[in-house]
Amino acid sequence: MKQRFKAGFTFIVILLLTVPVLPDEVTKVGSTASPFLKIGVGARPVGLGGAYVSLADDASALYWNVGGIAQVTRPEVIFNHSRWLEEISFDYLGLAMPLGSAGVLGISFTSLSMGEFEQTTELDPEGNGVLFSAGSFAVGLSYARQLTNKFMIGFTGKYIQENIWNSSAKGFALDVGTLFTTPFDGIRLGMSISNFGTKMQMNGGDLLLQVDPYPGISGSNDAINALFQTGKFDLPLLFRVGLSWDALKSETNRLTLAVDALHPNDNSESVNIGGEYTFNNFVSIRGGYQSLFQRNSEEGFTVGAGLNTGVSSFRFVLDYAYQDFGLLDNVQLFTVRLSF
Repeated sequence: MKQRFKAGFTFIVILLLTVPVLPDEVTKVGSTASPFLKIGVGARPVGLGGAYVSLADDASALYWNVGGIAQVTRPEVIFNHSRWLEEISFDYLGLAMPLGSAGVLGISFTSLSMGEFEQTTELDPEGNGVLFSAGSFAVGLSYARQLTNKFMIGFTGKYIQENIWNSSAKGFALDVGTLFTTPFDGIRLGMSISNFGTKMQMNGGDLLLQVDPYPGISGSNDAINALFQTGKFDLPLLFRVGLSWDALKSETNRLTLAVDALHPNDNSESVNIGGEYTFNNFVSIRGGYQSLFQRNSEEGFTVGAGLNTGVSSFRFVLDYAYQDFGLLDNVQLFTVRLSF
């Protein structure tokens, strides 16, 4: 009991140190490419308010902290689907494959799609009958390994592409994650860097136009091919550091508290907090709060639940999460995990 009290006191002290100081500065909101890379994956992490970088121990760790997949001992598949804001579809598929003492290999695919839109112009502000589509996707290849029985590290290389009509932007990025089990009873420390990579720039047939380079000169050719050049934009770089603590842990009951501090390159710093209660390793209930201390954020509380069942070596996990987005309504998320 004395050791657990000491661990709890240590957790609270470090928790207080994670509260960011928010200066009055420009945050560059909306200034990066591929914002879909910031959408959380997995109903369990989302139900915990996104406070998951130190808890990542399943296939969803491919997104939150790739070092965490080093804890996966059996092949595991995760499928995530949600109807995102404004009826946008967001899907994620991941696979973590243990390689014995050589580590764990992972593959992931992220997709965001939004159906078709009708083109509008200055002459046809209500639409001209021409339809076009837009979407984004990313493919990742991951590797993680336990360097000691308390420390693990992982890496992900990603190819990213965004499309709108006949134009697209392509980029490459790297994720790095580490996870450490501290000497304090039940306290874990996680850190990750996501989306460190190239700038993205739109190119394609939609940028090829015919113009008159010298409109003031008589006889000038008004059908010269010209290629418009768009700007180059950074990817949404994000640094996370988090702590989690098993405040209660027995054969049938487990209560875990977690906190993450986030430092993005396109917004102010913020904190995510969450908690999870699990009974008999069968049913879990979760709650959390996202983007604490972030100015003008529409993100708020989250709740969720999960069921874990199976036969022999086959395990089936179904998770659900609800996210409040203030004026933007809410998002409901379902995730299926299979291990065999």
